Amino acid sequence: MAKDYEYHSVNDDFTYYHCADCGTIFIYPIPLDRLKEIYPSNYYSFVNASKNIVVKIKELLDKRFFKKILSGLNTNKIDVLDVGGGTGWILDVLKKTDSRIGFTQIADIDEKARILAEQNGHAYFEGTIEEFNTDKRFHLILMLNLIEHVADPLAVIQKAETLLHPGGIIVIKTPNTDSWDARLFRKTYWGGLHSPRHWVIFSEKSFKLLLQSTRLKIKKLNYTQGAPFWAFSIIAALHRKGVIRTSAQRPIIFHWLFAPISALFAFFDFIRKPFAKTSQMFIFLSNEENQ
Repeated sequence: MAKDYEYHSVNDDFTYYHCADCGTIFIYPIPLDRLKEIYPSNYYSFVNASKNIVVKIKELLDKRFFKKILSGLNTNKIDVLDVGGGTGWILDVLKKTDSRIGFTQIADIDEKARILAEQNGHAYFEGTIEEFNTDKRFHLILMLNLIEHVADPLAVIQKAETLLHPGGIIVIKTPNTDSWDARLFRKTYWGGLHSPRHWVIFSEKSFKLLLQSTRLKIKKLNYTQGAPFWAFSIIAALHRKGVIRTSAQRPIIFHWLFAPISALFAFFDFIRKPFAKTSQMFIFLSNEENQ
């Protein structure tokens, strides 16, 4: 059982199950009809982050990360779809990184995010990716911190496959259940649950099993730091013990402890990454035309 310790959007307890064979963690029942409740207006991807030093450093790191991805696309123009892209801040980073970035499209569920995204020159579809229809094909499809938020991950990946330009790349960032912090906090509250917004959470093994139902291939799979999950787990534990208080008005992600704890465990994860599976995965997929 888990509560929403991060945003306090609802007071309910939610039940998660763990597949001992493949490592998948999933919520049941899925709160599919409560999206507007469990994604509050102050949800992190719906608001523009202030340009403090931490955000600026992250933007520099993001530019470096995406530059490597974009360099692998052999085309004069790169059209990008960001599924769950919110206000489009990642697309803004991409435009600053590569002059070949052309048409940029967001598919997300928030009306306020739409206003900001369109002001920044991005096309916006308000709805789920399954509902999104277009004749356009994209050279780069981003699903960052997205696949764990959907009721049917296979349907989402299959839909993305139909939208991918031949030779294109799908970049997925998602939690990894086969990690130290997932095991350490499993019986209390692991931040990777992001309860009740993460519905299906994979291990490397279970994601590869899922992919067998598509024609997509894994180009690369990297583990990356899971500092936010450490921070969510620790601050939620302190909240339960009454040491600190969080609330709907002051979610964990905006608590003053979040940044220093995240910084500490980002360093910790980077040190141990060469010999341990950390709690987030980057998965790079391509279609068969690129094999």
